[in-house]
Amino acid sequence: MIAHLQGKLVEKSPTEVVIDCNGVGYQVHISLHTYSLLPQTENIKLFTYLQIKEDAHTLFGFVEKSEREIFKMLLSVSGIGAGIARTMLSSLEPKQIIQALAVGDIAAIQSIKGIGNKTAQRAILDLKDKVLKVYDLDEVSMTPNNTNKDEALSALEVLGFNKKLAEKVLDKLVGAQPDASVESLIKQALKNL
Repeated sequence: MIAHLQGKLVEKSPTEVVIDCNGVGYQVHISLHTYSLLPQTENIKLFTYLQIKEDAHTLFGFVEKSEREIFKMLLSVSGIGAGIARTMLSSLEPKQIIQALAVGDIAAIQSIKGIGNKTAQRAILDLKDKVLKVYDLDEVSMTPNNTNKDEALSALEVLGFNKKLAEKVLDKLVGAQPDASVESLIKQALKNL
C-alpha cells in the first residue's frame, strides 16, 4: 500500500490533485476538508489510502493522518463506499463526524448527501464504540463547554437526578438549542427525565 506521497503539486481542484513524485504524476482524490488545508507551497505531502477494485486502483489523499483514519473507519461500515466516505469528509469536518458518531446524532449523519436513515443508524451502531475508544473520549466530553448547561446540570443534581442521565438529556437539548437559557434547559430536561 502507498502510505503517503511527497512531491510537487502539479494540478489542484476541489476533488483531486496531481502530485509529481520524481517524474511520476499521481492522481489523488481528496475531500473538500483536505482541499482547504492544502499548503500554498509547491511541495506537499499527503497521507494516502489505495483502494483496489477489479476495475480500478484509486488513490485517496489527506493532509491529516487523522482524516485518513476516519476515512478507513467509515469504509468499514456496510453501505458506505469510498465515494460516500469522501462526501462525508467534504460535508462535515472530521471532528464533527467523530462527534456525531460518538453522541449518536443520526440527523447530522443523515444530512450528508447519499446517506439515508438506515445507513446513518448502521454507521453509528458500528462506529460509536470504536470512535469513543480510539479517540479516548467519553460521550460527555464531546460537547463544547457550556456554562448554562453546567448550571442546569448542577441544579438537576441538587434535585436528585442521576448525573449521567441528566447530562445526556442536556447534551441533546444544548445540541438542538445552543443558546438556551439555564431556566429553559432545566424545564425541558425535567420533561425528558
